[in-house]
Amino acid sequence: MKRSTMLGLTLGVVGLGVAALALTGHKSVHAELIIPAPPDAVWATITDASSYAAWNPVFVKVEGTYEEGSSMQYAMKDASGQTTDVTSTVVKADPGVELNQFGGIRGVITFDHHWLLEPVEGGTRVTQHEEYRGLGVWFWDPSWYEGAYGRALEGLRDRLTTSAN
Repeated sequence: MKRSTMLGLTLGVVGLGVAALALTGHKSVHAELIIPAPPDAVWATITDASSYAAWNPVFVKVEGTYEEGSSMQYAMKDASGQTTDVTSTVVKADPGVELNQFGGIRGVITFDHHWLLEPVEGGTRVTQHEEYRGLGVWFWDPSWYEGAYGRALEGLRDRLTTSAN
C-alpha cells in the first residue's frame, strides 16, 4: 500500500475516533431544593438578570432578557474564583414552569441548562439540571458545578424567604 494511502486511512480512522468521542461525550449535574415560595415568585427571581449577583455564587453577572430566542451573557465564577464569559440562548421560557438555555460549541462542548419549577406542599421544588455533550467532556470534570448549583439554590431560597419577610 502506498504511503499516501496509509496516511489517508490513518487520518480517516483518527477522524472517526474523534467524531465518535465528540458524539458520545456526555456528563450531567443535578441539584434540587424545595423553596417555601410559590413558583411565580421563584420565576420572578430566576428571570431577573440584574439580581443574580445578590444570590447566585456561580453566575455573578447576567445580562439579557429571559425570552425564548434571546441571547444571555454571563460571568461564571468557577471553583478557583476566576470568571469566564459564557453566552447562551433561551430555548424555552415557560413562566413558573421551566427555563431552558443552551450554549457552547457543538462537537467540542455544549451545555443544556434547565430550571424546573414544580409546585409541591410547602412551596416549589426547584431543580437545576445541566447536560454537557461533546469531545471536551471527556477531559473535564463538572462535579464542582453540582455543589455550586446546590449553593445557588440555597441562595435563591434565602433571597426569597428574606424578601418575603
